[in-house]
Amino acid sequence: MHPDDGRVAGNLMTQALGGKDITLYGDGEQSRSFCYVDDMIDALLRMMNTHDKFTEPVNIGNPCEFSMIELAKKVVDITGSKSRIVFEALPQDDPRHRKPDITMAPEKLGGSPTGD
Repeated sequence: MHPDDGRVAGNLMTQALGGKDITLYGDGEQSRSFCYVDDMIDALLRMMNTHDKFTEPVNIGNPCEFSMIELAKKVVDITGSKSRIVFEALPQDDPRHRKPDITMAPEKLGGSPTGD
């Protein structure tokens, strides 16, 4: 990941490793779910190997949610950073939750995220 790509995990890590304040928006209770790249690759390979008649869209993310405050605290802990967590106004278009419904993936693709 590029340090300035705008994704939350990269932003928090870059700020913590640089000793800068860690910026959260709103109250930090909005959630996101994160998918291990190995799980994503496995799901994509499974999707490519399904029978030809299966053409529906399938969510292949991870349904486990983390609040942004949880993530920020974990980043500070893992990096040993002295960064402070600071809060700024929540952007108007920022979703409160991002949690994919992966119900169809195990049924149609025969697998589930392992988190390894």
